[in-house]
Amino acid sequence: MADYTQLADDVKRWGMELGFQQIGISATELGDDEVHLMNWLAAGRHGEMDYMQRHGTKRSRPAQLHAGTLRVISVRMDYDPPHARDAWEVLEEGSLGYVSRYALGRDYHKVMRARLQKLAERIETTVGPFGYRAFVDSAPVLEKALARNAGLGWIGKHTNLINKQAGSWFFLGELYTDLPLATDEAASDHCGTCVRCIDICPTQAIVGPQQLDARRCIAYLTIELRGSIPVDLRRPIGNRIYGCDDCQLVCPWNKFAKKSTESDFESRHGLDGESLVKLFAWSEEEFLKLTEGSAIRRIGHESWLRNVAVALGNAPRSDGIVSALASRMDHPSELVREHVRWALDEQSGKTQPG
Repeated sequence: MADYTQLADDVKRWGMELGFQQIGISATELGDDEVHLMNWLAAGRHGEMDYMQRHGTKRSRPAQLHAGTLRVISVRMDYDPPHARDAWEVLEEGSLGYVSRYALGRDYHKVMRARLQKLAERIETTVGPFGYRAFVDSAPVLEKALARNAGLGWIGKHTNLINKQAGSWFFLGELYTDLPLATDEAASDHCGTCVRCIDICPTQAIVGPQQLDARRCIAYLTIELRGSIPVDLRRPIGNRIYGCDDCQLVCPWNKFAKKSTESDFESRHGLDGESLVKLFAWSEEEFLKLTEGSAIRRIGHESWLRNVAVALGNAPRSDGIVSALASRMDHPSELVREHVRWALDEQSGKTQPG
């Protein structure tokens, strides 16, 4: 009979050898988190992410998603690119496009899934065939709750996972398994009275501690939303063209965050601070080529132009920006044209520096 306590220790060691920064193991009970999820859905805070409603309790009951699951191996991997331009510097320069730090390099789904598969194969060499399934933000999984229960960190007021030794700049992944491995102790909360993340949110999307209204979140608006961005939320978006990191940038715990050692997560194609005008000029062919292997690619060229148009409208007044916007006035997409018209109106109301 297998020694599942020893095996749990081995799994953690093997995971570290594969490049994960931490590995923890939890059971599958998520009752309180299921209540939180259902209340969030009932309030409509998931916006147009209808798939979250369709999945029902699969997200909070792992064995419904993958039959036979007894334990969840949770892993985390640092992603903050070491050589990227300073985030605040980019945010303060309105003519540049800000891309969330996690999306500057190669698509993390592919990187982490391959490592999780290797971890499963390593376990198999010891215990023989066993039931498992790997997930990296790719299925209805309550990854942050599972990671908390596995001791990887606590869910902060901004709803991201925070680790005392590593901050929050990391990806999460899971290996659902039918092995009765020894479990870890859940992490405790250390946010205290701090509300910096709530106060900094440009669109006031964090409506209370651990209460995120996705419909107002810039990450949702620039990535998940496929239609028109609500007019009242366009100015607060600023120059954020793919995601938003403000709540993490102000978190005191991120003074302990580590830079990624993964070459795959290095910033590519200057996306850590590229000119908005240049990004807006990308043809669909260029967009597909320059975002190949990137998480950005999934939003498509139309949403990309929509996002950059909003940022151009928010940028300091310049003839170059007005010309760039005007060049897309006849774009085939009404979605793009509508955001271009708004951006031109915003530009026309500003005084040009000089």
